[in-house]
Amino acid sequence: MRRRLPVVLALPIAASVLALAAAPASAQVQTTPVPPLRDPSGPPASSPAQPQPLGHAVGDAGTGLAVIRVLPNSTPTKAVIPGAEDVLPKQSAVEVGFGLASAQVNSEAFLAYEKAIAQASPGGIAVQGSSPQSPGSLAQTAPPNNENPVVGGIAPPKTPLDTLLTVKGLDGSAHAKWSDTLGPCVETISDARTSIASLSALNAIPTLPSAKDLTGLFDVPGLDAAGDNAVVDQLKKLTGPLSTLGGVLGGQGSTEGGSLLRLPDTLSARSTVKLVDIPGSPNKAVQSVSTLQVASVQLLAGTGFEISINVVSQPTLTVTSTGDKATSSVQYSAPVLEVVQGGKSLGRLDAANPALDIPLALPLPDLALPQQVQDGLKGLPIIGDLLAGGLPLRDAIADGLKTLDLGVIRLSVAGLNQTDAAATEPFQGYQLGATARMLDLQVLPTEALGLPNLPSALAQVSLGEQVARAYAPEGGVVCGTAAVSPEAPPAPAPQGSPMPPLAYTNAAYQSIPLFWSGTAMLLVGVVLVAALPSRRPKRK
Repeated sequence: MRRRLPVVLALPIAASVLALAAAPASAQVQTTPVPPLRDPSGPPASSPAQPQPLGHAVGDAGTGLAVIRVLPNSTPTKAVIPGAEDVLPKQSAVEVGFGLASAQVNSEAFLAYEKAIAQASPGGIAVQGSSPQSPGSLAQTAPPNNENPVVGGIAPPKTPLDTLLTVKGLDGSAHAKWSDTLGPCVETISDARTSIASLSALNAIPTLPSAKDLTGLFDVPGLDAAGDNAVVDQLKKLTGPLSTLGGVLGGQGSTEGGSLLRLPDTLSARSTVKLVDIPGSPNKAVQSVSTLQVASVQLLAGTGFEISINVVSQPTLTVTSTGDKATSSVQYSAPVLEVVQGGKSLGRLDAANPALDIPLALPLPDLALPQQVQDGLKGLPIIGDLLAGGLPLRDAIADGLKTLDLGVIRLSVAGLNQTDAAATEPFQGYQLGATARMLDLQVLPTEALGLPNLPSALAQVSLGEQVARAYAPEGGVVCGTAAVSPEAPPAPAPQGSPMPPLAYTNAAYQSIPLFWSGTAMLLVGVVLVAALPSRRPKRK
């Protein structure tokens, strides 16, 4: 019988993908903890089913299609350990993840149906580090084994950022398998997939002012009051406020109506946990794999500043544990991204060039500029190497245009982070984990954006967050079934001499024969009275 995943398990799976902490595998697999016994000398809460598989395996893989962070690294991390908050990195004020695919395996799970878990979640949200439950997921658990996956559409969660993004065509599937006799020794133990048909994110930057008049608020370092007023006057001439990047984004006051990031084609994610062969050994290794498939990403789509990010090489993260450090491995196929604007390459993102900055500039007034340059500005800022009218920035600068860089759009591919550790609980073995991201997009202010109390990053969108962890026993996973000896019948009770009759030692025992004797005499009397003819007295 197929069982649905309890709703309480949806949150840890979504949260683990959002957090993407590269901790050891056994510390991250979210299953029901073993309840403590009230009486340590009493019987166990449950006994293992028979026959018992020999294989022990722990692993998980998680992939998030997109994660949006507002005010990243601005909120202290909450911790129950005293002093840990000062050591842990800060979290975002708000995080929203979409299209989370999670595959988990834990042969040591307390509840039988939690040994294999596959879940395709529409997403999750964390506000200052706290995450509510995420309903609407597709999930399967095993055992019992599932011949077919669950497949269907999943609805994105309602979040405080619904006005900032649009998600269409979110689908998923989940497949969990487990053998009653061989345990994790099946073809693929846990397999989860998600896909998004299209996504548009950040049609406004909520951490920037939504008013065009910044008089009295703007203070550029190195400029006097007259210079600040000149910048403020130039900001007033822009089509929209800074929250829409001067009218480029689709927020209030925009003429372009674009989004900072857009996925025109399907973005899909897959997470799997399975056992693979160990060369020269009959045993198996635990392998967790996170993969992504995406063709291209667009920035400022539909505007004069449109930037295309073409995905030349797809990222794949594979973590394999054989139970021994020498033969376990982490393999990562880093993405290769080509950034193009106006038919011209702005640069390539790969392992050798992990970051690229695209400037956000404010044109400064100059009445002596050629009319072609003035027409090309169109009351909008300058992004990248183009003016709004399509004129290359270098040509406008050659004609005398002066700019003030207010910020940058930083594109980066996150490098691989990994951890490993030998383990003794719940079994002797070796565990390792790794995390990576395909693309990070951050909006960063510069010192020239002279607004008070600005964070180090205004907003962040991450595409393709990946995590994989694996934990195998020493020597690898043994595929087999423990021998089960038939239970011997209980020994018969010792045979002795027949038990003597109980002695009548008290009134209670003596009352029994007296009761039945009296009852018998009463019945005899009734019969005699009924049998004798009745005599009537004579009348005188």
